[in-house]
Amino acid sequence: MRAMPEIPAQTLANWQRIVDLIARLADVPASLVMRSHPPHHSVHVSSASADNPYVPGQRFTLSARLYCHGVMRRDGELVVEDAHCDPDWDDNDDLEHGMSFYIGYPLKWPDGEVFGTICVLDRRRNRRALMFREGLREFARVIEADLALLSEMDRRQRLERDLQAALDEMEGRVADRTREMEEANTALRVLLANLEAARAEHDAGIAQQIKGLVMPHLGKLRARVGRDETAALYLRLIEENLGRLTGAQGAGLAALMEGLTPTEREVAQMVLRGLTTKEIARALARATSTVDFHRMNIRRKLGLGGSGQGLRALLLNRQG
Repeated sequence: MRAMPEIPAQTLANWQRIVDLIARLADVPASLVMRSHPPHHSVHVSSASADNPYVPGQRFTLSARLYCHGVMRRDGELVVEDAHCDPDWDDNDDLEHGMSFYIGYPLKWPDGEVFGTICVLDRRRNRRALMFREGLREFARVIEADLALLSEMDRRQRLERDLQAALDEMEGRVADRTREMEEANTALRVLLANLEAARAEHDAGIAQQIKGLVMPHLGKLRARVGRDETAALYLRLIEENLGRLTGAQGAGLAALMEGLTPTEREVAQMVLRGLTTKEIARALARATSTVDFHRMNIRRKLGLGGSGQGLRALLLNRQG
């Protein structure tokens, strides 16, 4: 059995007005809303009649000797016009107060679980109360409507609490994940800084080796080249590229040429030196139309297209 919502004071005040009105309309000393808490059955709301022996909080043990037990067992109307003349009720607990007349109906929560009963009691056979049975049934429906409303409000409050708990948990997870990401970013920045430092140290070592082990031999090679213009051109290109490596320049130019073919890179480097198409064709032993074809491909791959910007100007800018 799940926990049912508490009945708020405002609702109890409304029920008090209902039982007081019933007592006057049916002309009975007692009009009650009873609450079932097995194994007990207690007075929840009692009419403010002068000769009403029942008070809120008064408890009875649920048994076959209790009128309300008969209502819940039948799951419907129970009418006892004179308990003294009815062998089923001639020893019931309410006769202690002389209440031999009874009319009652069950009260239920919207899920069908029993809340209790609504009833009227008298010490005599009450014809007026018998005529008021339909009215008592309608008041039972009013109270069950209140129970349905309270149940719905309780359901929504529980949903709101569950939602808030889920949101709090999600916010906690987001905060944890944010903290983890910040820590990871810090570690990544340290790692990148270490990598940059290691790369710089490595590049410096390579540059030092080029200066000490390669550059000195280029001068000797130049003397052997003599008047071979093509060989001299390639030698100058080698010297300039090595100079860029040792001077930590040309990284942007190298990145720019990554998408070019080996021949296109040669043409681009000669364009960078200011050689004309004819001079490049002579150095490569190719036709000028072939060099023009390579220049056009280079411009397309570097995104120049029909921009009007000169290829040499772009290469000089990337050379740094």
